[in-house]
Amino acid sequence: MKLDKGTQGPGHVLRRVALSATAAALSAGAVFGGGLATAAHADSVTLTGVVLGVGADETQRVVSWYSSAGTAQVVQVAPASKVVDGQFPANAVTFAATVTANVVNGGYNAHATIDSLKQNTAYAYRVGAEGSWSPTYSFTTQDFNGNNLDFLFFGDPQIGSSGNVAKDGAGWEDTLNVALAANPKAELLVSGGDQVETANTETQWDAFLAPDKLRQYPWAATIGNHDVGGKAYEQHFWTPNTDRSAPYYNGASTTRSGGNYWFMYKNVLFIDINSNAYSNGSDAAHVGYITDVVKAHGAKAKHTVLIYHHAIYSPAAHANDGDNKVRRQDFPTAFSKLGIDLVLQGHDHSYSRSYVIKNGQKADEDEQPGATEVSKGPGGVIYVTANSASGSKYYDLTAPVVGSDFGPDPLNPKSHWANSVENQEHVRTYVRVQVRGNKLVVENIRSGTCAAPNAAVELGKVKWCGPDNGATAAPEVGSLVDKVVIHTNEGKAGEDTPAAAESDWLQ
Repeated sequence: MKLDKGTQGPGHVLRRVALSATAAALSAGAVFGGGLATAAHADSVTLTGVVLGVGADETQRVVSWYSSAGTAQVVQVAPASKVVDGQFPANAVTFAATVTANVVNGGYNAHATIDSLKQNTAYAYRVGAEGSWSPTYSFTTQDFNGNNLDFLFFGDPQIGSSGNVAKDGAGWEDTLNVALAANPKAELLVSGGDQVETANTETQWDAFLAPDKLRQYPWAATIGNHDVGGKAYEQHFWTPNTDRSAPYYNGASTTRSGGNYWFMYKNVLFIDINSNAYSNGSDAAHVGYITDVVKAHGAKAKHTVLIYHHAIYSPAAHANDGDNKVRRQDFPTAFSKLGIDLVLQGHDHSYSRSYVIKNGQKADEDEQPGATEVSKGPGGVIYVTANSASGSKYYDLTAPVVGSDFGPDPLNPKSHWANSVENQEHVRTYVRVQVRGNKLVVENIRSGTCAAPNAAVELGKVKWCGPDNGATAAPEVGSLVDKVVIHTNEGKAGEDTPAAAESDWLQ
């Protein structure tokens, strides 16, 4: 399997060529100190869909965009303090883009990797070429060396699923604005998949990409089942360290998108897999991929976070899907042995937080429903399913099936045995994860109420809104649905660490 080699594409080569031109300045510690020649003058080029993505680590960002022309294009970057009245300084650095003809919807897609960023610095950037630049955007890096990291996780915007793209887009933009107003120091925006309802419908992509927050904070894309069946997902998002081998890249060659990828951000290893690929041995291949990434990079990480779309312990409409039943057998023991700390999932448009699960079973029979503090212990994994971030679609919780592999919780028979918390109020939410040394703090936070923008409620797609099946008024924006402090036990004397458990299994 390929991790670092052969997966970056030609943009990686171009970026290295661009960086070589400024090697002297960069080696002297002056980030973006020497400029490169900009791309040739390009008249009447339309640039759209600009989105900031994650790079291989905290010193990188990937910028992706659409272009009406296949001409040479770049990302131009400078410290924000050096950009005056929209004018970039003469020594602004450019990073060459890979520009490729779109498979669907015409035009071209482009991406470039910004490298060698400095911590605690505000940057300005724009894409295009001399004579045809995009507007100027900005982002800010934070401390690269600490043990603290805040990131936000968003479930299924699925723009268009209510039947009204504008209303879905309004809910999505409001959630981003609410979440980032409350958490301006968040460093990553992590996707649970299903950015849009229909893979190749660009009006839906336009609405998803409309919020400027997606140009200010890096989006860690995840492919959902509504994002496959077309190339638009892959055209809009370039992800680092991506392996598009067949087991991770399902579908016909003309329509497939996705792949598995990973990145390291500070002391957290993030691994993102394409859970749409699950037949013909793909589950085993996914486990093999995760194993190889952990073997290669896990020793450098204090925590490991796994992300994919199809939630295996989901509490609502997809709880007993056939692929879930298979994956509840295929995945949990492997994840425990690999030392995965937290699994983030989407797909079920409702919220759940699992008990500590070890080898596919509840680790501590005495852990109480809704516990606000848990000790993960060696091999323990917490699984979180995110609710809708846009309000475009909600799924109601389902009753556990007695006698099934996902039956009722003896301590709370209305919930499934694996889940400490299950919640659906038909209001928009997002998940905040705070990494604090040996602790992970996971919170599900309301980003809306029953009032607009809330497309599913506005359009009568659901019959009630609020806690207790609508019997209670919806709490205010910013209030907590759920909070848990997870002690990971890493580095504590006399206790095995997940890394140690993983290395024993891998040998």
